[in-house]
Order: sequence, then C-alpha cells, then structure tokens
Amino acid sequence: MRKEDKKPWATKDVMYQIYEKHLWGGKEQDFYSGDGSHNLTIVEPYVNMVAGFLKSANTPLVVCDLGCGDFNVGKQLAAFSKAYIGIDIVENLIERNSAKFTQENVSFLCLDICKDELPKADCVLIRQVLQHLSNKEILQIVSKLKTYKYIIITEHLPSGNFQPNLDMVTSMGNRLKYKSGVNIAAAPFNFNPEFEEVLLNISIDNKSCIRTTMYQNF
Repeated sequence: MRKEDKKPWATKDVMYQIYEKHLWGGKEQDFYSGDGSHNLTIVEPYVNMVAGFLKSANTPLVVCDLGCGDFNVGKQLAAFSKAYIGIDIVENLIERNSAKFTQENVSFLCLDICKDELPKADCVLIRQVLQHLSNKEILQIVSKLKTYKYIIITEHLPSGNFQPNLDMVTSMGNRLKYKSGVNIAAAPFNFNPEFEEVLLNISIDNKSCIRTTMYQNF
C-alpha cells in the first residue's frame, strides 16, 4: 500500500499525537500549541486587535474559542467578554485548562467542532485551526457559522495571489506546502456573510503571512 493510500487518522488522534509528542515544540511544557500561540510577534498584535474589538461592543459579548489549545491566547482575551468558552478536541488538555484557568466567566468544553453541536455565542474565534483540517471537516464547521453574528478567523497563508482551499488530510502541517491556504469565502466552502473585513495581516517571511479576517452576519 502506498503511503498516500493509507486511511487518514481521525482528527482526535492527530491532535492527541501532536500534544503527546510535542510536535509543535515546547517539550518542557505539559501542553504547547506552537509558535502561533506563543511568538509575541504573532500573539501581541492579535490580542490587541481582538481585545479592542471586544471592548468596542455596546454590551459584552459571549465568545466561543474553537480550538482553544493551551489557552495562552484566550487567557488574555477572556476579561473583555461576558463569557468565554474554550473548546478543544483533546480531553486531557481541556481538563488541564479547566483546572488552570479558573476565571469566573471562563469555561471549557471537550468537543469535536466538526461533528458536535456548538454552544451559542455572539462571537466565534477560530485561530489557525482550519489550516490543519481537510476540506470535508472545514465544510462541517462552516455550515455552523451562520448562527453567529461575528466570526473572526486567522489563517497562515501564502503571500500574494494563491489558489485557495487545496485539499489535504488532517495533520500538524498546513496548505503552505501546496502554496495554498484556507479562504472560507471561496469554493468549495462559499461562506457568504453580510460583511467581511481583513483586520490584521502579519508578514512572517517573504512567502507567507498570518491573516485575521472578520465575517459578520446581521
């Protein structure tokens, strides 16, 4: 059997392996969600931007963080929300987060965001999560986004023009190796919100950037 003919791992198993074997680094820590959650060049502008957005709301928003990871980013945003719900598929990570982060307005759920029903919220954050998933899984998530007023998605993308949404198996990597990246407004996802705006674009090198886009449903 050729390597590419092997049955892809389930998303849950992939994510467990990533954290168990520290495939995103941080071997000295119990859980580590990679440089995208710890590199200050990436994290600080994102936190400042999202915090500013949350503070600008007329009334505090309920925030649902899909793929909250080790919560290094979420812990910096929770204070600006009415309630902050961190969701991840890795059960022992959620147990660790629940024990470590005990703010009154913070809670955690262990869910498969592709298959399970998601909690109600005003705003959804999806930060460098979709880039690791297959198109089939992304479609399952996108079908649920129309129920939220604000959707803020961050993805690692090629710089300049590129062909979006080339498919891949779920893995620790992303579509950059195919010179592609996830754009939920393009085929086959075709997410069609009332409003769309790029909020942040961080250049990583001459070949890629990390872009945060807000979508709004009225």
